[in-house]
Amino acid sequence: MTSASHSSILVSNPNRWKALTVLSLSQFLIILDTSIIGVALPTIQEHFGITQTELQWIFNAYVITFGALLLLGGRLSDIVGQRKVFTIGFLILTGASVLAGIAMSNDMLITARVLQGLGAALISPSALL
Repeated sequence: MTSASHSSILVSNPNRWKALTVLSLSQFLIILDTSIIGVALPTIQEHFGITQTELQWIFNAYVITFGALLLLGGRLSDIVGQRKVFTIGFLILTGASVLAGIAMSNDMLITARVLQGLGAALISPSALL
């Protein structure tokens, strides 16, 4: 490696810390959405008056969707572009999180959790590339 090519590698992009912050935050939100629901499940069960089986679907809807679509999210990042897929996934995850927060029924909450899983499946591989 010549010194000229080596020095071009060391030139820093002023936006690299912003990008790292956004990517780290997105990965944190994906893990948070996976685990935080466990804390809220007893309150959700009491509020909606649902069975244990229905309660499990609130958790599983996110995890199953996320796992099932993760490879698709990676492939879409390759085809469409990482930034575009990341942005779309982040918008879906954010909107679905708002929907989950205002859910008035178990079905609405499960739908929101499926959409959160979709958003996460788009974000995760595009943030890692």
